[in-house]
Amino acid sequence: MIQETSEQIRKRFLELNVEIESHEIERRLKDLIERFKVPAPEAGRSVVSYFLREHDIKREDYYGTPEGGTASSMQIADINESEQWVNLRAKVTQLWESTSPSIAQVGLIGDETGTIKFVKWAKSNLPALVEGKSYSLENMTTDEWQGRFSVKMNRTTRISELDEEIVTPDQEAQLVEIDAINESNKWVNLRAKVVQLWESEHESIDQIGLIGDETGTIKFVKWTKSELPALVEGKSYSFENLTTDEFEERFSVKFNKGSSIEELDEDIEVGFTATEFAGTMVHIQDGSGLIRRCPICNRALMKGTCMEHGNVDGDHDLRIKAVLDDGERVQEALLNREITESTSGITLDDAKEMAVDALDQGVVLDEMKKRLLGRYYTMAGRVLDRYLLVESVIPMDAVPHSEIDALLAEVT
Repeated sequence: MIQETSEQIRKRFLELNVEIESHEIERRLKDLIERFKVPAPEAGRSVVSYFLREHDIKREDYYGTPEGGTASSMQIADINESEQWVNLRAKVTQLWESTSPSIAQVGLIGDETGTIKFVKWAKSNLPALVEGKSYSLENMTTDEWQGRFSVKMNRTTRISELDEEIVTPDQEAQLVEIDAINESNKWVNLRAKVVQLWESEHESIDQIGLIGDETGTIKFVKWTKSELPALVEGKSYSFENLTTDEFEERFSVKFNKGSSIEELDEDIEVGFTATEFAGTMVHIQDGSGLIRRCPICNRALMKGTCMEHGNVDGDHDLRIKAVLDDGERVQEALLNREITESTSGITLDDAKEMAVDALDQGVVLDEMKKRLLGRYYTMAGRVLDRYLLVESVIPMDAVPHSEIDALLAEVT
């Protein structure tokens, strides 16, 4: 497949009077596909983009447009392949926050046949789209990622606002259970409990974490611009008008300006998946060791500040955010104070004393790395999204060098 894709790319550049060595194309493809596990179609597009920049060739010159130099007018449901040039008459049903400076706008557009994700590049210098308005969108290119199609707006795209309103499929959200979420771009209502809040790494995200009901858990993202009330870990809510999303076969829900949040008096019981994982602790992530938590919402403080309650006098706590590797896959694991103390041999009082002596709480994390990295463990607990919430840890004996030598002898 790599050789075939490489040859297609090489021939197309030859048609543009640019000669690129096959081995150079193959090397880049192989690196993306085999080393970084990028899907082949995406890897091909990435390599093409690299050489387009390298030789100052416009994207539209490489991919071209349909015969006659015009894009095909179609409906969203008819889009079934990537790298097509298309025209659509569609309504902007939702705008999302862009987390990349290269993207001017991202969201959903829809017509009477369905909805599709769009991306408008910052370099396209196109006018801003307004949520709820309908447009004629000409000269867009289609893209595909893991079976899901999208459209991209570039410098050649033309945007014209329509006087008429494009009719889109009924977007009335239905009350569903979390394990019933199996499609992206759907509107849903949920009754769920906030299981865990994570630290937001982007100013456009107000809160991010996990919510759960009796059937399971799901990641959520609440945008800053949604101006919705703060969620509190451990409390249960009624959520209305969320949209579903999917990335790498994992679903999530997003809050927007049309969403609503109402706290419930009841305590929703959350269903979890229990499992165990055995492997080597290869990394302890930042945010581990001696930390401080907000006394109001229990969120870990960042530089003494709670993202919801500002500067607060935090309570000390211990935790480990570990990465385990069994040779075939990796697993992120979260260890609470009790499990951290028993695994590392460092109590909370020990950690505070170490930090005071060194005038630096970072010494606690450094000591944990010395004691734990490279050692083998079996950890059991509940799976929440990509994390294993550890409830028990069993140290495993490392494989003796004599056994390693014997194994190597068998295969050589």
